[in-house]
Amino acid sequence: MQKIIECVPNYSEGIDMNIIKLITNEIESVEGVKLLDVDPGKATNRTVVTFVGEPEPVVEAAFRAVKTASELIDMTKHRGEHPRFGATDVCPLIPISGITMEETVVYARELGKRIGEELKIPVYCYESAAFSKERKNLAYVRSGEYEGLKEKLERPEWKPDFGPAVFNSKAGATAVGARDFLVAYNVNLNTTSTRRANAIAFDVREKGRILRKGDPITGEIVKDENGNPVTVPGSLKSVKAIGWFIEEYGVAQISMNLTNLSICSLHEAYDEVWKKAEERGVRVSGSELVGLVPLKSVLDAGRYFLMKQKRSIGISDKELIKIAIKSMGLDDLYPFNPNEKIIEYAMDKDRKQKNLADLSVYEFMNETASESPAPGGGSVSALMGSLGTSLATMVANLSSHKRGWDDKWEEYSNWADKGKSIQESLMKMVDEDTRAFNRIMEAFQLSGTTEKEKMNKKAAIQEATKNAILVPFNVMKISFSAFELIEAMAKTGNPNSVSDVGVGALAIRSAIRGAWLNVKINSAVLEDKIFVNKIYEEARHILLESDRKESLILKIVDDKIG
Repeated sequence: MQKIIECVPNYSEGIDMNIIKLITNEIESVEGVKLLDVDPGKATNRTVVTFVGEPEPVVEAAFRAVKTASELIDMTKHRGEHPRFGATDVCPLIPISGITMEETVVYARELGKRIGEELKIPVYCYESAAFSKERKNLAYVRSGEYEGLKEKLERPEWKPDFGPAVFNSKAGATAVGARDFLVAYNVNLNTTSTRRANAIAFDVREKGRILRKGDPITGEIVKDENGNPVTVPGSLKSVKAIGWFIEEYGVAQISMNLTNLSICSLHEAYDEVWKKAEERGVRVSGSELVGLVPLKSVLDAGRYFLMKQKRSIGISDKELIKIAIKSMGLDDLYPFNPNEKIIEYAMDKDRKQKNLADLSVYEFMNETASESPAPGGGSVSALMGSLGTSLATMVANLSSHKRGWDDKWEEYSNWADKGKSIQESLMKMVDEDTRAFNRIMEAFQLSGTTEKEKMNKKAAIQEATKNAILVPFNVMKISFSAFELIEAMAKTGNPNSVSDVGVGALAIRSAIRGAWLNVKINSAVLEDKIFVNKIYEEARHILLESDRKESLILKIVDDKIG
């Protein structure tokens, strides 16, 4: 999975949009970064910017933006309602997909170090990137704000994590962090009552409600031995919520912030609000996502609601998204466009050049038949493997819905989900094989006049060749893993589709044989024979086993067909 992180810097300027445009221009100047949102506030004199991409480009874009902000924003003249202590006040990095929080922390600290050393701005790391428990809390880190920063920096306990312990009057200080993704999610109710909406919000939010004697609204507040109000926690962890009325749509909503999707997901929040609303005689009519959401959250929701229906989850992402939208009523108030609301899709929608995997079957055929040497046999082998796996996945899905097999739906759903994972991995290899070929061509085009340049060119060619061996070798391994699914479907799947399983076995074996030819042709020019021998040893085992598996499966298929 592609590594994607989000960056949500807050700049202490919300009035002069020329300054903000110059800052966001720096962000957009970095290739591989997608600017998603710019949200200025005049009263706060603060602008929140959202952009995403792979870690290295995002860190580079964040640094350039911090540098520009430090040059254009003068904190000695700043006034605004929001707490702040720097031109770039906060700069959090947020893991979106394919990357852990621990990895994100490393990038956040690298960014903080660079800001401190190169720009001479005091940097404090907060949330998951904090070096101490106290500094995890942003409010603590920013205490005293800009006005108290000079005195604060003179105290040893407030030595910055990076940069000088010297007051930078123009730029102030910056808090760099790594935190979980926050989703603003509203659930719509069939009532206009803010009071009832608030009651449901207090039922579900982690903070809960204040405990009262007798009447829960007007009763006397219960206090502990220290005189503090006693609270009754709500049913959802990592959730903040309040009820309000939206005049534009004429409905009350439960407005929630889901602060940690690994603790409380979209679908869990929706179902819990639905349950609590029903207990109070209120119905949920749908929901809305404010801002963007990671793809995984929507796919997880689709799987969750399918499993509640006892249906197979091994279907396309497009279908999973459709199930999630309909199940949570995400299009209740206005159309839900996945290309605008899902982060990964929003990043990709402006991409001008199509991947091979994006082409139609007809377009792929013509592209393969053209004079260009790529796509070639490696890409076609990966495609064959994906198609062969798709046939077995189809049989698993048909089996999960077969009349009379209701008690087996989950078994076949798990098989279908495994098949979907394999076929998607192989579809990625369709493009990866062409990229491997292009890397070799780029290496050959490097300048090689001096002795050092010649050595560098040779090393680049050898490294690119290694990659061009590993890609088809991985196609062999991934394709071979599909035999387990195919064999299971041949033995126990819907007997009416057993011929499709046989075709799947033939396609998988052909994919493995085709990928092997690409391993061999690229190995011929690689000087690292230890590497080649290791690959050959495992590849030969895969070849022998694939022949055996194909024969076994075709015998089962022939016996069932008769």
